[in-house]
Amino acid sequence: MKTFVSLPVLSIVLSLANGVAQTRTTTTPLSPAEQGIANAEKEIAKRPNQFAGYNQLAIALSRRARETSDVTYYAQAGDALKKAAELAPDNFESAKIHVWLLLGRHEFPAALEAAKILNKKVPDDVLVYGFLTDANAELGNYSDAEDAAQWMLNLRPGNLPGMTRAAYLRELFGDVDGAYELMDMAYQATVPTETEDRAWILSQMGHLRFIAGKTDDAENILQQALVLFPGYHYALSNLARVRITQKRYEDAVTLLRQRYQAAPHAENLYDLAEALALAGHEGEAKTAFAEFESKSLLEAGRKDNSSRELVFYYADYAHQPLKALDVARQEYSWRHDVYTLDAYAWALHVNGQDADARKQIEAALAVGIRDSKMLAHAGEIALKLGDRAAAQHDLDQAVALHGAGSDHARLVLAQAAAGGPR
Repeated sequence: MKTFVSLPVLSIVLSLANGVAQTRTTTTPLSPAEQGIANAEKEIAKRPNQFAGYNQLAIALSRRARETSDVTYYAQAGDALKKAAELAPDNFESAKIHVWLLLGRHEFPAALEAAKILNKKVPDDVLVYGFLTDANAELGNYSDAEDAAQWMLNLRPGNLPGMTRAAYLRELFGDVDGAYELMDMAYQATVPTETEDRAWILSQMGHLRFIAGKTDDAENILQQALVLFPGYHYALSNLARVRITQKRYEDAVTLLRQRYQAAPHAENLYDLAEALALAGHEGEAKTAFAEFESKSLLEAGRKDNSSRELVFYYADYAHQPLKALDVARQEYSWRHDVYTLDAYAWALHVNGQDADARKQIEAALAVGIRDSKMLAHAGEIALKLGDRAAAQHDLDQAVALHGAGSDHARLVLAQAAAGGPR
């Protein structure tokens, strides 16, 4: 994981100010997170020996990390939090922010243990239940995640963090319309000045409309998000998926280039490489995939990685099934969420271990998720095992969802009907 370097307080503040200045023009208004950073710096300047300003700064920097997808802000937040802890050891708010940072850096097992400790200390803190929800969901402990989310809503009915987390769980459990309704309620309750929060919620709403097969609605909502927060990486990503479904591959490439330029992460490069391949830019796609592999391998030892994308790269593009299985097993060793189960199942499938693959994909689908790519994988695995009835059922569902895996499912169905290799 990232290394945190302790800096003198003045150096922290100056470096943060410089970092913010480099990411915006003089005429661009401050984002909510940038405004939070500026306010925290003023508080620190007035009360340099009080921990509250440093907590405030750490929160603002964490929010800036989400706004920009720039993980270096988490490192800066860690420095601010370290100073808060020096000034007031064991203060509860700093401990909560520490868990937030662990979640942001995808250290989900550590975040879960830390959140459990805080929950025992203060059993009625709503946000701590939110952290328990997040960590459990990312690890695949869905029953525990659901319990924690319900506690959030019981303790404070209608609270925004509770609604958005409940919406995410509803999506995983297959209630896409219910998830959308909760996100819409959260959007209506979010104040207009919180432009990034509103853009994030709109991005999720667009995603939910997309996976429900309502492509036009998804496009309109995502365009709203980009008007509200121009260049927002979540909205760009989801709109690119819409464009791919519409077979507007060049437009998808443009959107994903913009996202990768703003947030040059390995997983973003993988998405761009796939779009380039769909658009027929074979040479550029090959170069992008090779660069993705190099970047992904460099972060393979961290929790914040692109291992699932690496599994699919080895399985579907590089045709190196043993490498796909090695990566999948490493990720599966510490998390069992539906997306990891899907990647593991596919790695097993391309290695001819279809009975085990079926167990993993069925475990993922048993949660309730309606995902066209997962259903297409399930259909192919069932077909390989000779269960044509189950294969037909899963592939038909994948096609009906009009999602990322629908075209592939349609192709597999056509091949099966023609007596092809599947």
